[in-house]
Amino acid sequence: MYLQQLSVINFKNYTEAELSFSEGVNLFAGNNGAGKTNILDAVHYLSLCKSYFNPIDTQQIKQGTDFFMVSGAFNKDDRSDTVACAVKRNQKKQFKCNKKEYDRLADHIGKYPLVMISPYDISIIIEGSEERRKFIDNVISQTDNRYLDELINYNKVLAGRNAMLKRIAETNRYDPALMEVMDEQLIASGKRIFEKRKAFMETFTQIFNTHYQFISEGAEAVELVYDSQLLTTPFEQLLGKSLEKDRVLERTTTGIHKDDLLFTIHGMAMKKFGSQGQQKSFLIALKLAQYSFLQNKTGFKPLLLLDDIFDKLDDLRITKLMQMVSDHNFGQVFITDTSADRATAVFDKIDVGIKLFNVSGGQIDA
Repeated sequence: MYLQQLSVINFKNYTEAELSFSEGVNLFAGNNGAGKTNILDAVHYLSLCKSYFNPIDTQQIKQGTDFFMVSGAFNKDDRSDTVACAVKRNQKKQFKCNKKEYDRLADHIGKYPLVMISPYDISIIIEGSEERRKFIDNVISQTDNRYLDELINYNKVLAGRNAMLKRIAETNRYDPALMEVMDEQLIASGKRIFEKRKAFMETFTQIFNTHYQFISEGAEAVELVYDSQLLTTPFEQLLGKSLEKDRVLERTTTGIHKDDLLFTIHGMAMKKFGSQGQQKSFLIALKLAQYSFLQNKTGFKPLLLLDDIFDKLDDLRITKLMQMVSDHNFGQVFITDTSADRATAVFDKIDVGIKLFNVSGGQIDA
């Protein structure tokens, strides 16, 4: 599977651009702010129906215009599929495959799997648990669209329960029967999500460990652990025990929306005790494990997007990562870098051909 062509209109800093890609490595070189990452984000739209960096679609529209369109042609099983996304101000986003609009975006997720590695990924380590749950959910959703439906349903019921807790606090009226119905819905959905996350992590952790040991050459002992309240206590018991606390705080304090991933190095928190290099290695291992997991599940090599990767890694990690590319573990790769010479030299060293795109002020020369 690979992306043959990409077309963007009024997307971020681009008025219009049409590009044809190599099935192998595609390099976008140019100064910071030229628009290199915006091309990667357009590819991300075609795969996952949204921006990697900003959840608000209308903020991707070029200033002074009223819409943007991103379209592309994927080759999959020797068949060409045309995917198009259009966003107009004050209108619903349109997403089509072969000119047929989706009823639900969830039906598109996973058709063209993608993994992106970006400097912004450091938030997975240093920010709160929500970032790590998003990571888990993103990977599972690309292989199981029913999981995405379940997640949407859980969050809807959770919002309803939280709204009810606020009303109870405001009116001092508590309806045990209504709370019981709400809890039953939350428990049923939460248990299904928990079981899928648990099964995913049992497989994913092993893949992650293999990649980290390769990248770091076995220099450090790291651990990736799934942390959920449901691992030790049934969900119904958690909700029962926390009811009074929930009423006081006016929100649901237990459940799978509190799940987390624990990252450690030599038994200590990676966030506090890992060096920048160790944190970067951890992140790359996470993303490469995501790549391997998606490939195993879908039977296709996902698109691999590497944003500003050479600028953020030392020579050892660059060599290790590019060694994987040269060993043909990856399919189509998209890379951004500020230096065409530096990136070209890396690929010349490992004898891998690239297609170079020079980017300047929203203009691209191939």
